[in-house]
Amino acid sequence: MGKPLKTFVGGAEVDVPNSIPAIRAALPEERREEFDRAINDAGVGEIQAVMRHWMLEAVPDPEAEKILDRLAQDEAERRSVA
Repeated sequence: MGKPLKTFVGGAEVDVPNSIPAIRAALPEERREEFDRAINDAGVGEIQAVMRHWMLEAVPDPEAEKILDRLAQDEAERRSVA
């Protein structure tokens, strides 16, 4: 397994889980079943992308979440105007 991956969340350095058990443990309990399904359904060509997606979800970034919420709200407003 190599050195743990690191990222910054809110200016603080945090470890990013980089194994299936570590990602699963870092997720909120209500997301673990969906994670298990995604990992078990992933083929050899998809497993890295699936793991990357869930690694990022396991390390919530409040700033990134605010941006995604704003983008979703903008999109919803555009659809309601159209």
